[in-house]
Amino acid sequence: MAIKVCVAGATGWAGSELSRSIGKVPDLTLVAAVSRQHAGQILGEVLGEPSLETPIYCSAEEALTCPCDVFVEYTKPDSAKANILTALDRGAHVVVGTSGLTEDDFTEIDVFAREKNRGVLACGNFALTVVLLQKFAETAAKLIPQWEIIDYAHDDKIDAPSGTARELATKLSKIRCPEPTIPVDRTVGRRDARGATLLGSQVHSIRLPGYVISAEVIFGMQDQKLTIRHDSGSSARPYVDGALLAIRKVSTLIGVHRGLDSVLDL
Repeated sequence: MAIKVCVAGATGWAGSELSRSIGKVPDLTLVAAVSRQHAGQILGEVLGEPSLETPIYCSAEEALTCPCDVFVEYTKPDSAKANILTALDRGAHVVVGTSGLTEDDFTEIDVFAREKNRGVLACGNFALTVVLLQKFAETAAKLIPQWEIIDYAHDDKIDAPSGTARELATKLSKIRCPEPTIPVDRTVGRRDARGATLLGSQVHSIRLPGYVISAEVIFGMQDQKLTIRHDSGSSARPYVDGALLAIRKVSTLIGVHRGLDSVLDL
């Protein structure tokens, strides 16, 4: 039986590519979509995909009147948390692609998901190269005690750090805390010039035209350094395969899990 999916943000940059792909695979069925701008229309007409006969709703609450197995959150930080909690309350598992949620948000969502016996798979980035960056960085952190993260994104991205950088900092914090030669709180001059401290890691967010999403972590030792970097192109295609995998696997989880590697054998 096909997994019934609802996509919030179905006409956006990433959501539209994912929606088209869901419509082309036999084991998933797109039963509802959320887009305030296109509410009341048929998704296939908006995306130019006649096979997608999915109705578009104004809100997640309205869309969830159509029962679904998995709710995909691809909207904005100011609506993401409410959408996730509503979906869990309606009995759906949730895949989160929206960035900007805080650690406190995820803690609250985790408690509610466990109450509902449902899984939430939150991925700062669904690209396979990001999963590999995270894994390689975790290995490096076991051997190298100093690192910093640089988070690059397009000039109109309002949240900082990005979900990719947040997820990376979270994973590194579980390995160890960095050991800078001079602690950040002993900085002479402008403390904020050292970036934001996120779970022990210093994170520097750059927002400029010309970038889509890039993430870089630099490890340093005496007379040597290691740089691990991911760069996205202009297409949303790299995120689709990971998102499809997340949709297929999230029902095997209970509570909040961070990163696509949660369902990969790495």
